[in-house]
Amino acid sequence: MKILLVEDELELAQSISDYLKKNEKINCDVAHDLYKASELTELYDYDCFIVDVGLPDGSGLELIKTIKSKDSKAGVIIISARDSIDDRISGLNIGADDYLIKPFHFSELNARIHSLMRRLKFEGNTIFQLNEISIDSQSREVKIKNEAIDLTKSEYDLLFYLLTNKNQVISKTSIAEHLVGEFVDALGSLDFVYLHIKNLRKKLIQAGCTDYIKTVYGVGYKFYIE
Repeated sequence: MKILLVEDELELAQSISDYLKKNEKINCDVAHDLYKASELTELYDYDCFIVDVGLPDGSGLELIKTIKSKDSKAGVIIISARDSIDDRISGLNIGADDYLIKPFHFSELNARIHSLMRRLKFEGNTIFQLNEISIDSQSREVKIKNEAIDLTKSEYDLLFYLLTNKNQVISKTSIAEHLVGEFVDALGSLDFVYLHIKNLRKKLIQAGCTDYIKTVYGVGYKFYIE
């Protein structure tokens, strides 16, 4: 899962980011103002946006309007110290999926994120089943024909990303961005994407899974299901 956190309180932003990365293994990019957030949304695809309303150079609501105007399928959670019915209604009316009042426990934010992802990607279910593959989005456990297989964090994130975008061609750049976030720009090459694909494919096949991962030469990869 790849998240953009838009929060101008530096310590809070760092604490949330650290919590999601270390405890939930979520790739989390951070923007402290509207300008940086807008720039990142143009460069990368995200599964979820966590947006503060009060930013130093504008309103987070403007960012949400921009995201929704592009028909983004990403989830949006507003975090705000403003606890009025009008503020909540305004946020939800422009396309936000949830509204969380500061201060909050990080575990509650995490629960809201997972609940939203289940609703958007798994139709409310924790378990995602596709032919012989089963993924538990809560425990991050993957089973092939009811037998658990051992995947690294990157392999799990890659499989989850491919599955939830099945039958779509995904570029190597998009996969790289999903796995490492904005740090992809600092990498010298995207060869690590091929290595992760190779290792994931090998583990799935060894576990008795059909080879669904197809290479689209010169472009990227596709998880193909007839």
